[in-house]
Amino acid sequence: MAIHESGQMYLETIYILSQNSAFVRAIDVGAQLGFTKPSVSRAMSILKKDGYVNVDADGAITLTETGLAIAKTMYTRHTVLSQMLMELGVDEETATEDACRIEHVISEKSFAAVQAHLEQVTKMREDAHGQ
Repeated sequence: MAIHESGQMYLETIYILSQNSAFVRAIDVGAQLGFTKPSVSRAMSILKKDGYVNVDADGAITLTETGLAIAKTMYTRHTVLSQMLMELGVDEETATEDACRIEHVISEKSFAAVQAHLEQVTKMREDAHGQ
């Protein structure tokens, strides 16, 4: 089943929070995204039903293998697109906000081209500095 943009955002947020804490709760996700407790609860229910997250008896949220794959993809897209926009001279705040919107709609083909270009620019810069 295809996952909607909001689901992708939740998975990416859970992934980011799990990098800093072994225990991610719905309240943490809501605080990070600025969503209400009922909204997060409903989303977690849907994500759990669809096999993207597990929620244990203590309320700890973990990503399933499928959820983790989607979360990592979204995080990579967000990071690469933010970097690319900043390379073009966009300030960090705007680049991050725009990347958050673009990451959900960009095709695999276009994203691969952006990522390859950014890697090429980075390599050229490193070669120029003798690294």
